[in-house]
Amino acid sequence: MTRYFSLLAIGLAAACTGPQDPTSTNSQPAISPKLSPQMDQLNMTDTNDALYQLDFTSITGEQMPFSDFAGQVTLVVNTASRCGYTGQYAGLQELYTTFRAQGFTVLGVPSNDFGAQEPGSETQIASFCEINYGVEFPLTRKTTVIGEDQHAFWQLAIEALGDKAQPKWNFHKVLVGRNGQFIQAYPSSIRPADVELVADIERALNGS
Repeated sequence: MTRYFSLLAIGLAAACTGPQDPTSTNSQPAISPKLSPQMDQLNMTDTNDALYQLDFTSITGEQMPFSDFAGQVTLVVNTASRCGYTGQYAGLQELYTTFRAQGFTVLGVPSNDFGAQEPGSETQIASFCEINYGVEFPLTRKTTVIGEDQHAFWQLAIEALGDKAQPKWNFHKVLVGRNGQFIQAYPSSIRPADVELVADIERALNGS
């Protein structure tokens, strides 16, 4: 336990501890979701159009339609404040700072789904992110990203990209292009500064 909190304090992107940690031999697969009510209401004739029909709620309680991100390259990340990967907040902020002038954003989606590692309130989460990592990119309220109540964003992502788009732990990442196309998904172990991820962002920003 002491070692875990030491890792968290220095922000290392080490493997998360907990009974559902995917590095553990006892880890359980994510529950396959049923279609959420939000998915049932979507126009599924076009995945891009369906994506822009989705809504999140911001961490301060305002409606946050995904259409607000149309025309931007968006990295959607399910986050947690008490995870060994929590230090990735710093790298995500660096990506945002580096590329936002070119039309890039990060959308942080706090979730308590893995190891109960996001137990705080929205106010506590926002304060934690600002004080410890200087986070400026948008954050949603706490959201379910797996199981029967999985937010429809991930259901669409899985439909487009397959099982790799299914979050297996905190700080899973999904990259969405300017026109709402799902480009790629990345496991938690892929850090924000990873060459592959940065190259994909640059290609998406350049339209290639």
